[in-house]
Amino acid sequence: MNKDPQFDFWYAVNNTEVISVPERRLETFGATMVNYHLVTELMDSVDKVRVREGKLKAFRPEIITPQSMDQMMLDGFGGEARDYADWLHKHAQDMQLLKYGFKVQKQEVNDYILTDPLQTVVDRVKADVAERSDPLGAVLVGVDRPWEVCLLKLMVELVQNSVAGNIQDIRQLQRDHKSQLHIQIEQAFLAASRDAARVPELADLLRKNGLFERFEDRFFAVVRASK
Repeated sequence: MNKDPQFDFWYAVNNTEVISVPERRLETFGATMVNYHLVTELMDSVDKVRVREGKLKAFRPEIITPQSMDQMMLDGFGGEARDYADWLHKHAQDMQLLKYGFKVQKQEVNDYILTDPLQTVVDRVKADVAERSDPLGAVLVGVDRPWEVCLLKLMVELVQNSVAGNIQDIRQLQRDHKSQLHIQIEQAFLAASRDAARVPELADLLRKNGLFERFEDRFFAVVRASK
């Protein structure tokens, strides 16, 4: 194989095939441990196949805010990018981008070598994973070196299979939060209208959630009424 690290990287990426992915998608609000089974042919041996079994940790996906996103877009660009950054702010409510992080748990890698044709080993590993009924099991075929790069293909498929559901979960949580916050604000306005001593509490709630300007007229109407 070419000794150029960049060549090795793309060689591994281009010669990796994801055979089966986990039935379950990545967790939205926590980390996920994916159990991968990587099958590779030994480079200088005939019908010698290595099977690596290990864990790939997917961290809880993070929301990329419009503020951090436009900062990334503007970094290294000139004033021409400003209009695009402004557009991001205006359409922030229409988009939700997530950032995923992964870590190979190398201390948990187990490997063994079999003397069989590659496809025979792949079929056997697939059957073993199916028999275990592991909802987070994955099987892929790649290269023996650099084998860690092969996991990039798996990471991409995990994200593609999970991102829509993750975003739906986050949006539902945001809707629930808004609904609960709306109830809380209405109760605070009612309490402040009945007891002037509760007005500062209402003000704190609005400021804490960045909503004071939105409810400013209504808030001062309560203040005037309390006098």
